[in-house]
This record gives sequence, structure tokens and C-alpha cells, in this order.
Amino acid sequence: METSLMGNQTDTCDTILDAIGNTPMVRLPKDFDPEVQCQVVLKVDYLNPGGSMKDRIALHMVREAEKRGDLKPGGRIVECSSGNTGAGLCVVAAALGYAITIVIPDKMSAEKISALRALGADVVVTPCNVDIEDPMHYTKVAGRIAAETPGAWWPDQYHNRDNTDAHYYSTAPEIWQQCGGKVDVFVAGAGTGGTISGIARYLKEQNPKVKIVGVDPPGSILAHYWKTGEICEAGPYAVEGVGEEEVPRAWDPQLIDDYVVIADGDSFAMARRLAAETGIFPGGSGGMNLAATLQIARTLPAEATIVTILPDYGKAYLSKVYSEDWLRDCGYLPPVAADVATVADLVHENNHARVYADETLAWAVRQAGERGVRPLAILRRQDDSLLGVLDENKVLQAQSKGVDLESQLAGDFLASPPPVLSLAQPWQDAVEALAEREAVLVSHTDGYAPFNRQELMQGLKRIRH
Repeated sequence: METSLMGNQTDTCDTILDAIGNTPMVRLPKDFDPEVQCQVVLKVDYLNPGGSMKDRIALHMVREAEKRGDLKPGGRIVECSSGNTGAGLCVVAAALGYAITIVIPDKMSAEKISALRALGADVVVTPCNVDIEDPMHYTKVAGRIAAETPGAWWPDQYHNRDNTDAHYYSTAPEIWQQCGGKVDVFVAGAGTGGTISGIARYLKEQNPKVKIVGVDPPGSILAHYWKTGEICEAGPYAVEGVGEEEVPRAWDPQLIDDYVVIADGDSFAMARRLAAETGIFPGGSGGMNLAATLQIARTLPAEATIVTILPDYGKAYLSKVYSEDWLRDCGYLPPVAADVATVADLVHENNHARVYADETLAWAVRQAGERGVRPLAILRRQDDSLLGVLDENKVLQAQSKGVDLESQLAGDFLASPPPVLSLAQPWQDAVEALAEREAVLVSHTDGYAPFNRQELMQGLKRIRH
């Protein structure tokens, strides 16, 4: 099979599948890292339709399965995924008319799981804290569902050679062409191993001197296996879509010249910095790849070109990598000393609201119901003083009787307010206020936000005693 670029070269695509591939390469600004003298180039592969480079393997695996007769019209695709391959397969399945089931571990972001459902998948969520041999491991669950479902096809991306070939036939030629045949080092993480292996094979065929560097999070077995040939015990890590707890057959360690391990916190910090300083908006694995790339780039001469790939889009991680709440709760941002910590160090990014007594009950219900501001503070318009909180029991009675909420005033549905904390109060005041109640209010410049015991339990981990 001859190498060829993916995507439609005309201005208008016949289907969304024609938009897969031909993603741009972007040079990292020279001043991003003053210690780097060489050219750093990013393959922005999150600009594929499904939001990640996995669109490429999804399309290639499906087309090859159709050719072999493994996937027939009316069949069902069943796959285990950390989210991106699942999304890519959903795009392909929707465009080609296949039913699809995606099995995903529960550590993945809520955005990814919601996206899979939005793209038409039946989603099965499995526990992430089980051993690879456990029958509830997501790979085992996918295999079992596929075996028990008539007409089902399991791509099994971790051990599917078509995964690797997709990058050999599409991603790698694009990189080589876009760089004008000048690539000295290529850096990428590995989950299934298909990306780094397919690209490495192609680049080394063009120039055997190209150096391939793998990247791993701590807890994954791949870097250790590459260095020692031994399988170690896997540990936990938070970056999604990379790292592994078994050796995938789509990964070819013989094509890799070196391996770098990047801590989760460094990966997330780099992703956030890239987004804030350049407008390039990667997921955590993109941050991991760039952190490793810059580490290597600092040792390269000015005339060298080092390339890495940004596998997926930061919008899939708004509740994780791009949430300071999540970063603080997980310990990726430094804790605050107990003797200086305040309520502000405990509170989360909750919705705030400013509802006046003379506004409609319908508006108040929208704030409490749709936006989740509970308890909902009700204010006097004249001086912004707190009158009370929305009496939810009274509201529920009115709703169940079919009362027109637009004709009622929020001020007629008041209950006594809980204690109100300011952001500047000592953190101990929050502990005391929640000792015998479920929730309190926190005063912000633009209204009041609820703060409850669950958030307190999370927030207390941010304090260093």
C-alpha cells in the first residue's frame, strides 16, 4: 500500500470523514523557552473532527475491517477507549451508519463521556482501579460485550496493526512533507503505541538518523519495559490517553531511541501554559509531550528541528487539567499553610447568583435548578442586603400544583438563611459553620455561592498543617 495523506484536498468535503487528517504544523514561539535555540514544531492533531489524532486510526481500522469482512453492514463497533479513539470511532460510525458501544474507565473526564453519548454511542463506564486481568477492566469488558453481541466487531486498538499503519500512512507523511523533509527528533507519548510506532517507522525509512523519543507518565510500564525488557508493576497516574499497564502489540519499542518520564503535574502545567501564552489548547498528554520536547530541545543545536504532536483538545479537560479546583484537590498545585489559609482557599468554582426579591419565581428556580445554586440567596434590591434563601419546599409545592412561576415573586418564597462566610475569613470558620449543617453561603463580589460539606472535605486537602 502506498503512503498517502488523509483528507480531501478540495475546498468542500463530501462527508466529515474527508476532513480527517491534513492538520497544521505550528512553530513554537522562540521566546517560549529562552534556553531552546532549535526549531520546535507542533503537529496540532486535535484539529481533527473528533478532537484528536485518534480519528485517523478510527477511520483506517474501520475501512480495513470492512475490506476483510470483519465489519459488515448493520454491524456494531465495540471498543475500549480512554475517550479519544471512542470519539473517533463514533464519528466514523455515525458517518457510515454503524451502531457503536464504547467502554471507558471512570477516571476519564466527564466531558469525554458526555461527548461519546452525544455522538450516539452506548457508553459503558468501568472502574479504573482494577488490575488488567480483572474481568471489570475496560479491555476485558469490551472483549466480552463484543463476543456476546451478534455482528459486533472489536477493533482492539492496543493490539491492532491497523492502528500503527494509520499513522504510517497518514500522520507521518504529513509531518515529513510539512517540515520539508527536515526532522531531527520526533517526540511522542504512547498509550496503544500506534502513533509513535507508525510515525517512527516512516520517518526512519526517510532518514535513519531521525531520533525517536518516547514519553511516559510515572506509573506506566512502557518506559521501564523499554529500558530493561522487564514488565514492572503499574502504578496510578492522572494524564489521560497515554501510558499503559500491559505491553500493547501496536507498540514497537525497537523503533524508539530514548525514553523520558514526565510527572503528571509538569504535564498539566505545561498544557495550561501553552494555552495561556500561545492560544494552542492541548490536553494533558500534549502538555506531557511538550515538556519532554523542551527538555530534549535544550540540548540541541540551533539548526535542529524537533517535532512533537498534540494528540487532543483541551476542551475535553475543562473539569480537570484546566480546573484549578481539580488541580488543587489532587495536589498538583502547592498547598496553603494552615496559619494563613482562608475560606477562599477552600471554596470551589461554583456558580454565583444575585436574585432579588422582586424578580420572578421562574428566574429563581432557573438559578437553583438549572445552575445548581443551592441554597439560593434572595436579596433586597435597594441595598443588596440578604433577606433569606429560596424556600425549596414551598417552591416544590407550588410547582406540583401547576402554579405559574412567572406570576410569583421570589421574595414570597423565603426561608431563613444559613450562615454567610466571606472569602477573607479564616478557614476554621468554614469548618465550624458546617459542623451541624449541610451548606452555607459564601459572599462574592457578584453574588452568593453555596459551599457544602462535600466541598469542605475536598478543600481541606489543600491546606498544609
